[in-house]
Amino acid sequence: MSSIMRGTTDNGLLAPAPDEDGAPFWEFATRGELRIQACADCRRLRFPPRPCCPHCQSFATEWRRMSGRGRIWSYVLPHPPLLPAYAAHAPYNVVVVELADAPLIRLVGNVVAAPDAPPDSVDPARLRIGAPVRVVFTELTDSVTVPCWLLERS
Repeated sequence: MSSIMRGTTDNGLLAPAPDEDGAPFWEFATRGELRIQACADCRRLRFPPRPCCPHCQSFATEWRRMSGRGRIWSYVLPHPPLLPAYAAHAPYNVVVVELADAPLIRLVGNVVAAPDAPPDSVDPARLRIGAPVRVVFTELTDSVTVPCWLLERS
């Protein structure tokens, strides 16, 4: 799961560039599934994906399906947006979500009003630490789908 960006989408937003270890994460996302890599030997989850378990050093891996529920662990409203394509979406949010079924796993994304809504579709005043969210998937390009988050009633 590379932090290197592939480039931009048609609307100028950044898209991830999957590496060999993270490719299954993105393939599952394209199918609308949130899965996290786990060690097939010691059974511990790990994120970001990597070839070797940091706990037992095994190279055996599996991908476990998650419920897609979590809580906002942290968030930011970038001021000003650092990339020109994001200026049109300001103010937008970037959240860190702690997964309900894997509290040590945290994913970065946006809280949106609907699966294909832009990153500025939720009023920033509605965000709070601990707010419950559930995953939805947004297709950025024909080959890249990313997890985003919908607020749930608390």
